[in-house]
Amino acid sequence: MSHEYRPPRRRSRLTRRGRLALFLGMLLAIGAVVLIPVLRGAQEPERPRRLTIPEGWRAAQVYAAVDRELKLPPGSAKSAVATVAPALPAEAKGNPEGYLFPATYPVTSKTTPAALLADMVRTANEKLATKAVADGGKAHGMTPYQTATMASVIEAEADTRADMGKVARVVHNRLAKSMPLQMDSTLNYALNRNTVDTTLSDTRIDSPFNTYERQGLPPTPIDSPGLEAMAAAVAPTPGDWLYFVTVKPGDTRFSTTYAEHRKHVADFNRHRAAHAGPRAG
Repeated sequence: MSHEYRPPRRRSRLTRRGRLALFLGMLLAIGAVVLIPVLRGAQEPERPRRLTIPEGWRAAQVYAAVDRELKLPPGSAKSAVATVAPALPAEAKGNPEGYLFPATYPVTSKTTPAALLADMVRTANEKLATKAVADGGKAHGMTPYQTATMASVIEAEADTRADMGKVARVVHNRLAKSMPLQMDSTLNYALNRNTVDTTLSDTRIDSPFNTYERQGLPPTPIDSPGLEAMAAAVAPTPGDWLYFVTVKPGDTRFSTTYAEHRKHVADFNRHRAAHAGPRAG
């Protein structure tokens, strides 16, 4: 067999410049592999936290919760109230009480008090504008602001959601008879407290929120009512009750006569006396 002569192949050698270019290319490739996950991590959106505003909270409580959640100095949320004033009804006169709707709101590091309060007011306006609430309010001759005000009293007074319709009926019946509402919740609002102990002197305080002395609804809402309270305000349970008292949790008694109501109040006083803790010496 004949063999063809082939000259030996010479291995190609990289020049110094070529080796440097190859080395730099490898470094860039490795850097890109490491950099891509880092960039992906930086682009992940922030996971929102949750701020829950319960039904029945007053504006002052909402402001404090917003300041805590956003890690801002006390008073920051209250200072932002002016930014939401245009979204409030004229009757509110810039006061968002009753319009800081109770719900759960997303919060991030970029959330501002103004944006958060605006979201609450927007939600309250939406709930008051729902067909059932809006139509029911018109049927009773109430503006949305009056609906919010009545709902706030119902929210504060009803022991359970099941009682809201009956409490609403008591409010409507008293208004229809030009009777003072005589609601302890409005006195508590005026005195900036929460208690079931109402004294005779409490009922004589000089305040537009004293519904023992003044007829009609209080001048503003007294807390943040939920949708159930709004619905009860415009669609109260049928009945002729004029009084009610919560004798103990889960036991609210409604009466049509004052004599019957006094018996229930006596039961309330007996229950409280039997379950009162030791007094401090």
